[in-house]
Amino acid sequence: MYIYLIIAMIAALSATAILLRIFIPKLKSLKMGQPIYEIGPRWHKSKEGTPTMGGLFFIIPIMLVLIIASLVMPDMLDLPRLWITAISSMLFGLIGIIDDMAKLRKKENMGLTAPQKFFLQLVVASAFVGIMAYKGYINTVIYIPFFKVDIDFGFFYYIISVVLICGVVNSVNLTDGIDGLAASVTAVVAAFFLVMASVSDNVTVCLFSAAVFGGCIGFLIYNAYPAKIFMGDTGSLFLGGAVVGLAFLYASPLIILVVGIVYVIETASVILQVTYYRLSHGKRLFKMAPIHHHLEKCGFSENKIVFIAICITLVFSVISALFM
Repeated sequence: MYIYLIIAMIAALSATAILLRIFIPKLKSLKMGQPIYEIGPRWHKSKEGTPTMGGLFFIIPIMLVLIIASLVMPDMLDLPRLWITAISSMLFGLIGIIDDMAKLRKKENMGLTAPQKFFLQLVVASAFVGIMAYKGYINTVIYIPFFKVDIDFGFFYYIISVVLICGVVNSVNLTDGIDGLAASVTAVVAAFFLVMASVSDNVTVCLFSAAVFGGCIGFLIYNAYPAKIFMGDTGSLFLGGAVVGLAFLYASPLIILVVGIVYVIETASVILQVTYYRLSHGKRLFKMAPIHHHLEKCGFSENKIVFIAICITLVFSVISALFM
């Protein structure tokens, strides 16, 4: 099993790096550059024109690895669960593609409207939960990490699950705001699931985790500061779907809120900023939200912010592994 996992990881990493090496110049020649928010940090304007939609170049290798593994080691994998999860991740990525293409067409950093994007995410999340429930792969019981208790939420389980999925997908999207941040944090999260699933001999989770980890590392070769390409919503929405899908495959959906604490912090900073702004009639809690932009405006370099995020994710991953 471990040989297959190592091969899967290396294959996803290598294929991602090779595809990016080939296609970054082509994307530049096609002028598929990322528009930059006018209200963002002023130094981000220098990044304008950096190719976007780079997520395609780790999505394709990850999916190819899963297809080949499904053919080579079908008896070791729970293929229905794996592909329900993989396809839902791809559908989230498809929403990202539609959004990124709209941005490029309009030549501005606004593709789909927030309601349009949320509606599509809601459809995919509901379909994922519905199919998993119909097939009997999930039930209405949720394991509560750290408290080590199972609670049957009945019908509310489905509502909680859909909200959780959409929340995580959007949180990963918010985290993708500076070079290397989303890919680095997600690589650590994927590594957590890989290690934990290895201990419990859950080959399906191991394979998907290994492929996602390899894809993220391969992408970071070109996305670490200074980024030569951005993943766009194509990549961030796919990764959001993948990590929350891994949590469901691991049969502990809420654990993503712990190991993915950076995603939670990013989202919480936006919610707090908006709420405080409205309650205080125009005052701001942070210099800018999400919080990685606040840290930038406080003088932190992008590399330092990414390093802090990796460390926080590692610490919470270890805590989860020891006490969940």
